[in-house]
Amino acid sequence: MSGWDRASPGYLAEWQPNFAPYEADLAAVVLDQLRARGSRLVVAESCTGGLLSARITAIPGASTVFIGGVVAYDNMVKSGTLDVPPELLDQYGAVSEQVVSAMAAGVQRQFAVDAALAITGIAGPSGGTAEKPVGTVWLAARYRAERRALKRVFPGDRNEIRARSAQAALDLLRRLLADKP
Repeated sequence: MSGWDRASPGYLAEWQPNFAPYEADLAAVVLDQLRARGSRLVVAESCTGGLLSARITAIPGASTVFIGGVVAYDNMVKSGTLDVPPELLDQYGAVSEQVVSAMAAGVQRQFAVDAALAITGIAGPSGGTAEKPVGTVWLAARYRAERRALKRVFPGDRNEIRARSAQAALDLLRRLLADKP
């Protein structure tokens, strides 16, 4: 662990490139970016089970930007609530670019907002395969019609993978917003 306390912001900064001054929480940075645009945010989470929403709502004033989210842990929620086509789930599996992109588009559409984040992955300790080992996570960010999806394979235990996934999702949206002034 290199001496970092897992609960400290520095723990995540250890593996993450610098995104802002050390004192800034990445959730606060993203909320500020969206607030400056007059935009709202929603999330769709699977393997993080609400951790991304918790990161966002831990920031004072988040309610001016953050609408809420959907914890779509089961495929029935992904298809029934987020309108992920069952064919995508059958063909590519829940942990795939196609599904995470559909999750982000679905939650953005359901809540009629400018910005959306989605996460799906395998946090472990079981559930991994040779093709999709434990730690495999797909992230998606949307801002209006712009979208990005990203695959990561994170090291660590279940809690570390979930924390890294939430941080990486926030960074994906931060970068998308930075590229779209």
